[in-house]
Amino acid sequence: MIDPGIENKTVLITGANNPFGIGAGTARAFAVQGAKVFLTYLRESPKMYGVSEEEAKKATTPSDAFGRYQNSQNADQVISEIRAIGGEVNAIEMDLARAEQIPSLFDTVEEAFGQVDILVNNAAHCLYPDNVLDTNVERIDRHFAINTRAVVLTMQEFGNRHIRTRRTWGRIINISTDSYIHLGNTTYGASKHAMESYTRAAAHELGPYGITVNIVSPGPVQTGYYDEEIVGVEKRKIPLRRIGRPDDIANAVVFFASNQSSWITGQRLYVGGGHNM
Repeated sequence: MIDPGIENKTVLITGANNPFGIGAGTARAFAVQGAKVFLTYLRESPKMYGVSEEEAKKATTPSDAFGRYQNSQNADQVISEIRAIGGEVNAIEMDLARAEQIPSLFDTVEEAFGQVDILVNNAAHCLYPDNVLDTNVERIDRHFAINTRAVVLTMQEFGNRHIRTRRTWGRIINISTDSYIHLGNTTYGASKHAMESYTRAAAHELGPYGITVNIVSPGPVQTGYYDEEIVGVEKRKIPLRRIGRPDDIANAVVFFASNQSSWITGQRLYVGGGHNM
């Protein structure tokens, strides 16, 4: 029997209020393993993405409007689901672009569950459409503030606290993307790839302290945003002929957090049914 060795570990997962999302799926997977789960989330208005509040509320099946509505809610549903299976969970709403709040985030987690053992950087900002010829300073700054800078600063906070307390076990898993070029949302792709560079540097710096740092790059995953037409198109691009589920990504994240991956660091794992292999 494989023992992941994460029972009673404290896991911090960013971006986990969408019950159909990767963050929520990852939170549930860790809870099943007996870990204590702390979530961050940020309710974003659908209007930020060109979807009216009314349209978002009326959406009942996966679509851009449905996904935007789920992301505009708090984390109560995710928390309830985890507690229903006996899991320990807590959450806080915060904007990770506000760098000064990151140390206090770790303080809050420690007060609730003890020092963070596993950090999963899942929160992301993705604005569409966004191309080189029509982007602007605000779009660039927001993407990099959340998708790159916040990841760096949470890794830094995690690492420094780990070193100060002389701990010898830690895991960081950062969620990226499996595309080299994101046509239509180029700044998102660029910010994710900058994050990957920082991740590899962190793996070198934190390895001597017993911390592994890895990347999971998801392919197309149904997080509430893909309607039937998009699902049909994407399935034809995937050798395994199905769209991804949040659990598919969560399984890879739990693997990187487990004892079974104790000699793996600085790596990028594609999880997409062969998409963009």
